[in-house]
Amino acid sequence: MSTTTPRTHATVPAVRSQWPVWLCWFAMVLDGFDLVVLGAVIPTLLKSHELGFNPVGATLAATISLVGVGLGALFIAPLSDRFGRRRLLIACVAWFSVFTLAVVIAPNVAVFGALRLLAGLGLGACLPAALAYINDYARAGAGASSTTRTMTGYHAGAVATALLALLIVPNWRAMFLLGGLAGLALVPFLWAKLPESLPAAGSADDGGEPAPSSDSPSAGAPAAADAKLGYSALLQKPYPLIAVGIAVASFMGLLLVYGLNTWLPTLMAEAGYSLSSSLTLLLVLNVGAVAGLLLAGWLGDRHGAKRIVLVWFGLSALLLAVLSIRMQNAILLNAAVFVTGVFVFSAQVLVYAWVSQLFPAHLRGTALGFSAGVGRIGAILGPAVTGTLVTLGVAYPWGFYVFAAAAVLAVLALVAVPREAPRPNPKASV
Repeated sequence: MSTTTPRTHATVPAVRSQWPVWLCWFAMVLDGFDLVVLGAVIPTLLKSHELGFNPVGATLAATISLVGVGLGALFIAPLSDRFGRRRLLIACVAWFSVFTLAVVIAPNVAVFGALRLLAGLGLGACLPAALAYINDYARAGAGASSTTRTMTGYHAGAVATALLALLIVPNWRAMFLLGGLAGLALVPFLWAKLPESLPAAGSADDGGEPAPSSDSPSAGAPAAADAKLGYSALLQKPYPLIAVGIAVASFMGLLLVYGLNTWLPTLMAEAGYSLSSSLTLLLVLNVGAVAGLLLAGWLGDRHGAKRIVLVWFGLSALLLAVLSIRMQNAILLNAAVFVTGVFVFSAQVLVYAWVSQLFPAHLRGTALGFSAGVGRIGAILGPAVTGTLVTLGVAYPWGFYVFAAAAVLAVLALVAVPREAPRPNPKASV
């Protein structure tokens, strides 16, 4: 009966369940695990030469993992628009967990890399599906803060995994065992406590906006047959220009995130800081990221995601350039790195928040998957570009200049994107 009853505010529960909020947050914790786990175990594998690991094999494994994540975001995440967020999120978490567990029994570096590729497919789709879900579920006007709050799980997972590695490594298999088991433990909770959230995409009153309530059973209905889905819809006006701007910004945003997470200690060591202080600065950077996410979402809901994301990338460029200046005072240095983390890491998450607002509900999963998938190309190239500068001996100060330039390019790309997407003319499509 719920599928024929019009949505009214009477169908919205007085108090929304917190289960979806926490379950999506824990899904992002698993994504944060993937960010750190390989970097935590590779030194052990290189030292022991277990599974035949050498620098070439380690580079291949790291690269192919990111390729899998990018492919999952680009080609699997859009399925949430067709089949629903809940189904895809459960499938992705289960898929990732199984192949993470399988890494434990990998006989050689080639199989290790292949399993990481397969696990990456599920992880890559997990992030866009979770963010699309939480934006469907969020109250009106709270999309940016819901997105950034959910993404704190990403950094919480990264920090927790790094601390876990200090206790477990060199037992590298235990890292993947615990990561896989954690994912499998989450699956039954997703199944039992996560309602479907996707509004009926083809409803006449959709008009490019989410339905008033995503809690009603009818919210899980698939898109109508006449609604364009997938990447073919992104080719319909006005979306191509928006997609290009979002793609460039996401590429630059994840180039910054992965480039800094990979090479900041090396860049600071090149600048003459001690190794211990350089590693501490990496932790400070990520603590700043969590603070930045909470602040960015709050401001984004109040002043508009576009305005805040432009400010965030602009300040990122300025602060990254400032880090190229050698600072003698340790307190000043840590403060500068903390503030840089506040802006750099949450800038890309604001892009996700804005994407969720720009596109109608029935294209939200596709748009987020496109943004995250293209961004993963930047995630692959960021460490490679910085590594090349390290090899050439010019990482300091040029590494910071390159990162600052990437932030400026993100600003220029986003300036051209309209604050709100005009509604496409349904008569324009045949």
